[in-house]
Amino acid sequence: MDPALHKAAVQGSVASLRKLVAERPGILGSKTPHGNTALHIAAEIGHAGFAEEVLGADYKLLATRNADGDTPLHLAARVGKVDVVELLLSRARAWSAEQPQDSHGSEQGPVLMANKAGDTPLHEAVKHGRSAVALLLLAAQPSLGHALNVKQQSPLHIAAGEGLTDVVAKIIGQPWVHERFVPSDSMSSTALHQAVLGGHIRVVEMLLDATPHEQIGLTDSSENNALHYAAQKNNGRMVKLLLNRKMDLAYKRNRDLQSPLHVAASYGSTEAMVELLKQCPDVAEMVDSNGRTAFHVAVTSGKVDALKCLLKQVRPEEIVNRVDHQGNTPLHLAAALSSIKSALLLLKDRRVSPCVLNRDGQSARSLIEKRATTEELDTYEMYLWKKLKKSEGSRCKNVPLPPPPASYRSRRSQGQAAGHDEFNVTMLVATLIATVSFAATFTMPGGYNQTEGTAIHGHKAAFKIFVVTNTVAMCSSIVVVFCPTMWAWREREWERSPVEHKVYQLSWSRRLMWSRRLTNVAFLAMLASFMTAVYITVAPTARWPAYLVIAIVASTPIVVFLTLWEEM
Repeated sequence: MDPALHKAAVQGSVASLRKLVAERPGILGSKTPHGNTALHIAAEIGHAGFAEEVLGADYKLLATRNADGDTPLHLAARVGKVDVVELLLSRARAWSAEQPQDSHGSEQGPVLMANKAGDTPLHEAVKHGRSAVALLLLAAQPSLGHALNVKQQSPLHIAAGEGLTDVVAKIIGQPWVHERFVPSDSMSSTALHQAVLGGHIRVVEMLLDATPHEQIGLTDSSENNALHYAAQKNNGRMVKLLLNRKMDLAYKRNRDLQSPLHVAASYGSTEAMVELLKQCPDVAEMVDSNGRTAFHVAVTSGKVDALKCLLKQVRPEEIVNRVDHQGNTPLHLAAALSSIKSALLLLKDRRVSPCVLNRDGQSARSLIEKRATTEELDTYEMYLWKKLKKSEGSRCKNVPLPPPPASYRSRRSQGQAAGHDEFNVTMLVATLIATVSFAATFTMPGGYNQTEGTAIHGHKAAFKIFVVTNTVAMCSSIVVVFCPTMWAWREREWERSPVEHKVYQLSWSRRLMWSRRLTNVAFLAMLASFMTAVYITVAPTARWPAYLVIAIVASTPIVVFLTLWEEM
């Protein structure tokens, strides 16, 4: 495009335009690399006066397309330039009166012309929320509201999804044409679906009032009806509105045989689920293509809140324990998928039975044991296994349950020797500390009063510290020595399943950890008692040796820490 013309169009300079046209009459035919004329530029920026001057010089520019197939009216509608749109519409009416009406795009008139995406100027207006422009275009051409673009979307679909209430009212105010509201094979959804998806209650009410009752249940390409969409978006008010108009929407299945309740469970839409079960409680019995209820779907989707809602709203025990095509209950799926929260929530409900076996003869507990033979279980999975086993023990006494898949001969044969040897070392250290601390009790620093049998330095603060720290050292070490004896008495060398073995390993690792901590406490307490004993007996006669000994003993834990730090 001529630089001078481009500058005049951007600035909206009518004087510069007149001068250029007078000097070079054909200058308006020049275009930018994208195919925009001076009228395109003026329409997009909003220079109505400049656009009027251009059309006065060459009215054919009204129907000129750029590289995207956009006319100036497309650009003005997209950016919402009302004054420019009014100008172009007035000229378009004159254009339509002068041009023959046949099937050619350029002869349809600028209002009806579509770009390469199949969008008319009205499509562009509603896509960008330009309600004022959209109403002007509808007033000029009422039938535009149902024109389909390449994606098979009409302005009505888009306006409903955007919540443009006044535009929707204008479109549906025209005579209802049945064929234009039945989705084609390539259409993703109806206008009602789009309004529900957008959560626009008022638009939904308008569309329901204008839609024949038999068409409210129209589905998209996946056979989802409007209630499926409302369930997905967790809009309880929308669910109630749709059910009040057409109750049987709750019982319609999509292509995967999922009801709206299945969809709500899949998305964790608790508000929608409550409304669905309140009005249609028996939808909880419906199953999908895998034979799964909403309970199964909530578990497989990991929606704990949805599962909690279902357990609260659905009463029949038979539904809670229903099996899918593989014989799995929701508890089976929770155990198989390691959905710990879901499994524990199910176990907490007394209606849920841990005794049910699937087609492979597996219970929820045995599924975890089976996986333990090939995978490493974490702490939460082992906790769930213990809960399942405990529940089976109390509730499945007369039910034949599957045995563990494999047993471990002994904990030592499975690599326990190293752990127990380490534990034995800890016990040996604790025993020595206990012995020394016990002996120190009867060899008090400073000795006893021979007449009264009391400690000579018993009135001193240092002696009191000695007694306390010595007691802490002895008691801590006694705990370390005594507890393993009780553990050994309680635990026999039985044949363990893989999960039992892992739980056993975990318990011993925890015991070793606590034994180490108690041994450390005993060690520090013993050092403290030694320092106070030196202070009591040596300091009164030789202070500097006493203080030197105390400094050496106090630095011992620091030396140990630095030594271990270098080795880490």
